[in-house]
Amino acid sequence: QVQLVESGGGLVQPGGSLRLSCVPSRTIFSFYAMGWYRQAPGKQRELVAAIDSGGRTNYADSVKGRFTISRDNVKNTVYLQMNSLKPEDTAVYYCNAKRAVEHYWGQGTQVTVSS
Repeated sequence: QVQLVESGGGLVQPGGSLRLSCVPSRTIFSFYAMGWYRQAPGKQRELVAAIDSGGRTNYADSVKGRFTISRDNVKNTVYLQMNSLKPEDTAVYYCNAKRAVEHYWGQGTQVTVSS
């Protein structure tokens, strides 16, 4: 089992920035792909960004050039840096760890982009 704890959400104005953090309960980056997903009201959960065990990243088209996923192996933390935020980025953001058929989710952190 892996527990994931997210932090860093909040209310921000359009054009602003936030950084989300996700800390797994044990060291897993060498074995698991890590991702950030989001779910807006009335919509399906969607992948925002992911980083695999080799450090390769991929992003949803809607966030390319604005969001950056990274990880710090020493701090055992995955980050999602979100810049140039838009109202349509408003959602609950979830951290995910995946290996084969194993999936673990954090509890989610709310991001609201509004003036």
